[in-house]
Amino acid sequence: MFENLTSSPLPSLNALRAFEAMARTGRATLAAEELHVTHSAVSRQVKALEQSLGVRLFTGPKHRLELTAAGAALLPALTAAFDQIAGAVRQVRGGSEDLHIAVNASISVKWLIPRLSRFTEAHPGVRLHLTELASHAVSQRGADAVVRLVPASRLSDPLATAFMPSHLGAVMSPGLAERFPDALRAPRLVAQTHPQGWAIWAALAGLELPQAPEQPFAHLHFALDAAIAGLGVAVMPWPLVTDYVRSGRLVAPFGFVPAQSGFALLAAPGVSSRALDQFRGWLMAEGAKTPAPPRQTSSRP
Repeated sequence: MFENLTSSPLPSLNALRAFEAMARTGRATLAAEELHVTHSAVSRQVKALEQSLGVRLFTGPKHRLELTAAGAALLPALTAAFDQIAGAVRQVRGGSEDLHIAVNASISVKWLIPRLSRFTEAHPGVRLHLTELASHAVSQRGADAVVRLVPASRLSDPLATAFMPSHLGAVMSPGLAERFPDALRAPRLVAQTHPQGWAIWAALAGLELPQAPEQPFAHLHFALDAAIAGLGVAVMPWPLVTDYVRSGRLVAPFGFVPAQSGFALLAAPGVSSRALDQFRGWLMAEGAKTPAPPRQTSSRP
């Protein structure tokens, strides 16, 4: 007599998580990084969800997927639900003094971690947990906030706290600068996480890039280490190379130009704690300590 009162089973929770992450980040690879699975596993889960629901959730080619009407209708409710679950877990797991921050690898390695002892000394009661943020992600499930470089338009977001401006410049070792008086003809080091870095810098600096050999690296900090080693020229944000330029390990033949972006803390929706406030204030204080970069000089050295 109760057959009609039994609700139909919900789709797999893993499938719902895979779809939500893929739809929110825009790419299966980014969703896979967040969920710590392979991108093929994400794709399989999304296909299983589509079969379970009997509708298509994405349309278009793999490299440019778009949400269907059904996918767009499903996403907001799932995101809100998973955010609520993550918030509840955070409160129960460790109390307000646990702070989970996701940060881009290059910012973490070349800027944040070298300064982090000052935060732990000032706030010994905060248990800080750092995780790697995918290169293009602006949020991460389970993180109280993310730290990354964001476009200037995003800095006005109510959840964003800008703590340091960004300037871009081409840097190279002094030895390589002697070999290439025209730095634009030296080998170019390109970070695959920021493939447009050279084009953006050239446009901001008013320079035309001549033909030159390029060498790809997975991350900005890999390209930076290669520049220090004399393998080529890399376009870098000033905060990541401040110490190297000031110590003479790198030179910036063109100086630095203001970028249309800034370093920011992006808090997760609904997250508020004393630990997060302390970390936010510390970031702003550290950002204020960053010296001004050398300004752009002539158009060519």
